Amino acid sequence: MDNKLFKEYEDLIPAKIIDDVKASLPDKISDSKVKKIMELVYEEYKNSLAEPGESVGLVAAESIGEPSTQMTLNTFHFAGVSEMNVTTGLPRIIEVLDGRAEISTKMMQIYLKSPYSEGKDIKKIAESIKETTLKEYIKETSIDIAESQMMLSLDEDKLSRVGMKPATIIKVLEKAFAKGYSFKPSKENENVLIIKSTSKEDDLNNIYKLKEKLQEIYVNGIKGIKQVLPVRKGEEYIVVTSGSNLKDVFKLEFVNPDKTITNDIFEIEKILGVEAARQAIIDEVAKVIDEQGLNVDLRHIMLVSDIMTTSATVLGVNRYGIVKEKPSVLARASFETPIKHIINASISGETDYLRSVIENVMINQVVPVGTGLPRLTVKVEKKGKKEKSEKE
Repeated sequence: MDNKLFKEYEDLIPAKIIDDVKASLPDKISDSKVKKIMELVYEEYKNSLAEPGESVGLVAAESIGEPSTQMTLNTFHFAGVSEMNVTTGLPRIIEVLDGRAEISTKMMQIYLKSPYSEGKDIKKIAESIKETTLKEYIKETSIDIAESQMMLSLDEDKLSRVGMKPATIIKVLEKAFAKGYSFKPSKENENVLIIKSTSKEDDLNNIYKLKEKLQEIYVNGIKGIKQVLPVRKGEEYIVVTSGSNLKDVFKLEFVNPDKTITNDIFEIEKILGVEAARQAIIDEVAKVIDEQGLNVDLRHIMLVSDIMTTSATVLGVNRYGIVKEKPSVLARASFETPIKHIINASISGETDYLRSVIENVMINQVVPVGTGLPRLTVKVEKKGKKEKSEKE
């Protein structure tokens, strides 16, 4: 294959497209066929470019808005687990494009390193990721009134499944309740913990209060991961979670950080940066549109995500987000709360250069799009030269 054929197109087509073509070509292919392919690719690339002055924002708004209006507002469940309810459809698109920091259902897809990705200890790993409180380790609770003490009977099977020892639970409890109580294993059975109040007054009352507090004590797992579900995706096993904590999940040695994702865009921005957040917006909107069986060109979604992240942080498509960032006073005023914007601009002496569509429509001028984009300039002779030519 002659590399000169590709060099001809280096300044005409983006390098990424040329690399994709090279990777897709079969090993034995004639130069004439390569030439023909590159001509077709170049033609396709030229046709995909927007014309100067084309209202790409308007086209994107129509192309996303019309299909999303037709969406069914449904939610689906993972394998019948009701806690894994995931927001989809139009509510999810609104959530993403509005730039909501708190989304209704956070979830992660945790990819694992080999051999765990092939299914080794998958249930044990999933269980170790889940945020677990003490109530999940307690089999039975009893209070001895005569001795003013409480006995916690721990679930031996659950402890051995996650590799937890009663001594570890005692350390967790001592850390959570530094004063007021003593925690010791029973002499007969180490899986039974005896809890006594070290306070001399009203011992029994303190023990009863403690019974409720103990239930919600965090023991192990990743905080924020409320539910876990190991599932097979293609050739590998992954863990789907309800709840998200990207930072702590990345610290786990068996997790593949290159592929693990979350649907919380602001968490992605915080941990991985604004470029990753931009891609997450594209992926999340495209996923909803694909699930609904709709067809929207990816470039429309890319344009919206570019606008949302152009200020080096994620901003929603609303008056508190990208509208607030617009340089034109009239453009900001046209959206919501016009009086506030106009008064603030008057106080600070802002100038509106009328470079965008909205402000030109408001003052009845030709909008700078399409045929309204070119400006006619006339070369005017200087006054001195004109007088001189008249005398001659």
